[in-house]
Amino acid sequence: MSEPAPLFRVVRGRPSAEETAALTVVLVAARAARARAARQAATRAQSTWASHARALRAQPAPGQDAWRRSALPS
Repeated sequence: MSEPAPLFRVVRGRPSAEETAALTVVLVAARAARARAARQAATRAQSTWASHARALRAQPAPGQDAWRRSALPS
């Protein structure tokens, strides 16, 4: 089995082990934040107007101002 591709490559200079570790932490945290933002965008709540539950709600009872209550979200 071949080795996995490295996360990054140093092209100039000689960073210490601490500097390399700090850079690794920053890169992994940035990647995790981007993944978390993508998950939140995918699971964002649907608006009331677009929800199919609005079509399934109970119809307003007949009476005075029933037409007005029919346009209000439940």
